[in-house]
Amino acid sequence: MRHHFVDSDALSLTPLSEAGAAEIDALDLSRPLSSETVTALRRALLDYPVLVFRGQSLSKEAQVAFSARFGELEGHIGKLSDGSTFPLVHTLTNLDGAGNVINMDVAKLNYFWHTDKSYHAVPSFVTILHALAVPPDGGDTQFSNARLADAALSPAMKARLDGLTAVHDWVASRVNSGTSPATEEQKRERPPVSHPLVRTHPETGEKSLYLGVHVSHIEGMARVESAALLAKLTRHISEERFTYTHRWRVGDVVMWDNRCLHHRALDNYDIAAQPRELNRTVVVGTRPV
Repeated sequence: MRHHFVDSDALSLTPLSEAGAAEIDALDLSRPLSSETVTALRRALLDYPVLVFRGQSLSKEAQVAFSARFGELEGHIGKLSDGSTFPLVHTLTNLDGAGNVINMDVAKLNYFWHTDKSYHAVPSFVTILHALAVPPDGGDTQFSNARLADAALSPAMKARLDGLTAVHDWVASRVNSGTSPATEEQKRERPPVSHPLVRTHPETGEKSLYLGVHVSHIEGMARVESAALLAKLTRHISEERFTYTHRWRVGDVVMWDNRCLHHRALDNYDIAAQPRELNRTVVVGTRPV
């Protein structure tokens, strides 16, 4: 892990993990940030692609304002239970207002490694979650540093992956996660897209593996061989040396760089009894190359 992008004079930063997570102190994200602070945070993401801010209290409007400092906010292909589209700030929750478990069908795909919106032609840059309610134990989010995982590959494996592309598809995502099939509207809205299996970070130039539950197959490869290689790479990014597990506290804001990370939720709490509620915003990124 390199640590030469961060302006230590602009931020109070404490590393949390060798996998590239850091805590930022002394910032109130509900208040407008200076351009210098936003620039410093963007630079911090280059070394620490997971940034944690404790003890925050953000309205949805404040979360939108903070998120918009990093780019254009994006919507979501999914639908709410009433059929309406997700708002720019949408709430991830397991219980309704009466304490009843909501339909967690699509949410279950979050238990698989993925990068946000990789089934878009232009996937996500940063995702920002703000914790409103969390279980006393469990309900963690785990991150895998895909550039560390790529750097640790053997020269032979790097040569094998060079130039390969994979198809990312909302239909495949639902199949791979065992959730309900994509609707015809979703299929039209998000047709399959091809992305490099190893992408280059647009700011650091570093290589990162780019895979996950949204991947259908590797192009130009027999399906059996493709599935075996994807499974092998998924086991690789799961290794403890590449991962940081975030144990949520109420008031946490966590933002991460999807351009060099995979993440997943951990199904390690009593989903029927313990509320877990987080507000989520996502910022549009750039086309992977």
